[in-house]
Amino acid sequence: MSVKFMRLLGFLVVNGLVSAHAQAAQADPGADLIVHNAEIFTGNPAQPAASALAVKNGRIYAVGTDAEVLDLRSAGTRVVDSRGRRLIPGIIDAHTHILNEGGYTYTLRWDGVPTLRRALEMLSEQARRTPEGHWVKVIGGWSPYQFEENRFPTMEELRRAVPDRPLLVQYAYNRGFMNPQAMEALGVGTDRFPQLPGTELEQDAQGRYTGVVHGFTFMFIVLETMVPQLSFDEEVSSMVQTVHSLNRFGVTSIVDAGTGFRGYPKAQATVDVLARDNRLNIRMPFVDIQFGDGSTNMVDDQLTAITKTAPISPGHNLHPHLAHGHVYRGAGELLSAEVHDHENFDRPAVVIAPEKMRELVERDVSRLVQRRIPFRLHISYDENITPFLDALEKLDAQVPLDGLRWSIEHAETISPANIARVKALGGGIALDAKMALHADGFIKTYGREKALLTPRLRELVDSGIPLAMTTDAFRASSFNPWVGIGWMVSGRSVSGSEALAEDNRLTRAEALGLFTRRAAWFLNAESEMGMIAPGYLADFVLLDRDYFSVPESQIKSISSVLTVMDGRVVYGAQDYRALSPELPEILPAWSPIKHFGGYHQVR
Repeated sequence: MSVKFMRLLGFLVVNGLVSAHAQAAQADPGADLIVHNAEIFTGNPAQPAASALAVKNGRIYAVGTDAEVLDLRSAGTRVVDSRGRRLIPGIIDAHTHILNEGGYTYTLRWDGVPTLRRALEMLSEQARRTPEGHWVKVIGGWSPYQFEENRFPTMEELRRAVPDRPLLVQYAYNRGFMNPQAMEALGVGTDRFPQLPGTELEQDAQGRYTGVVHGFTFMFIVLETMVPQLSFDEEVSSMVQTVHSLNRFGVTSIVDAGTGFRGYPKAQATVDVLARDNRLNIRMPFVDIQFGDGSTNMVDDQLTAITKTAPISPGHNLHPHLAHGHVYRGAGELLSAEVHDHENFDRPAVVIAPEKMRELVERDVSRLVQRRIPFRLHISYDENITPFLDALEKLDAQVPLDGLRWSIEHAETISPANIARVKALGGGIALDAKMALHADGFIKTYGREKALLTPRLRELVDSGIPLAMTTDAFRASSFNPWVGIGWMVSGRSVSGSEALAEDNRLTRAEALGLFTRRAAWFLNAESEMGMIAPGYLADFVLLDRDYFSVPESQIKSISSVLTVMDGRVVYGAQDYRALSPELPEILPAWSPIKHFGGYHQVR
């Protein structure tokens, strides 16, 4: 075969392939999805409002008027008429705990339930449904102050509601309520019952245990390991339903902030199943907590997990297709159990010895910084933030942070001086909305004057520091971000009491920004998430009412009618129910989620 013939053949092949590729690329140049007739809040200062957007290959590629955007449709374009509804960027919850909710479908959720009477009725219904050998559980997400009765249930009410199954009702990480069957199963009054520091078992006048236990975070985490556990298939079902519940409120991205006693890579097993089947309907970067067996250092365990057990580097995405799908974002929020200042607002602040904070930074944080591993640390109280920053500033002088992303998580009582210090070190602050649910308890402990400035929202926003508002769900608070947004705007807790000073509240745009554009910093994604703008990932939400015009009291009740993540519909309700993806059957068949849903719904 001659060289001349080979060149001619090559020319024909190359040009044929180029032509074929060009035809394929031009086969359907139109948008994949167009949403029009909307009131769009873009979050983009250069184009703050629009009425339509177009999506192609999972990204927004046009934002503008109906006429401009509808001109981009083709035969294959799905066109959605929003009927004048408000459209916002997808909500980003930069600190929550999805991977902790392996038992979501085993748990009765009181989130949003308006009366204690109804909450107790739900317990009774679930007790009749729960099979022998299983528990009736309410684990976090609620507050006594949300109830019309404005009080906790009594033990007598709880025993009547659940007479013949073990019962555990947990309020945040503050207290638990157990009926006699649960006390016997857990060994209350014996050495089988864990007596962690700070644990108090209530007794009546005759010295008998009442079933009420007061404690801190680790106490309730341990209790959760002592009750019946789910099968793997049930854990997968729980993950599906957890994500679905978040999509209902317009959440399209989260940062998973740690996994209890199951760190990486064990905690990722259920995520792997959803990712494999392309059913992970949320972006969920994660930071990792390694508890180990208690005999080793937690940062040592972290380094072993990511370098030896299942090697992974910061920024590595474990999801094969989804941008920011399941990315390792570093260590935290717990780096050492000794410096965890549990935020139980029913008790005085937990103040950590300054030398413990110094030791943490010198011994552990320094190794993370040297390896360029981002880190986050749970610190609630300013008394503990100060010695942490003292030590971190000294470390920065020796081993520069130099742009490494790090943050303080929660920071409820941070002072203006320490806000400035965090900013100077290049850190961020991930607040949380627990005061929306628990401010009334905080007021009883610390007084209203302090509560009105907890946290210092106005100063934090105006400082320009990387900042997000989060839920810290599912135990410490509700997973519904609109509860926190309503509190930031109105200054009112779920009881209706004043919880933020008038000059410490935010505008509606500012409050939403802490769950969208500003929250994207905590995912290393501020250049492609948190706004409705060309080139940004196609994550957005149509709301059931207009956030910018409804009365402040209605903000906490807002939900989505259409949630789009990565350019595909992941949740639909009302007019868009037919667009919602079909979910697998909820496991187990007696699941409270199957009968009540994950959040209170008016039936």
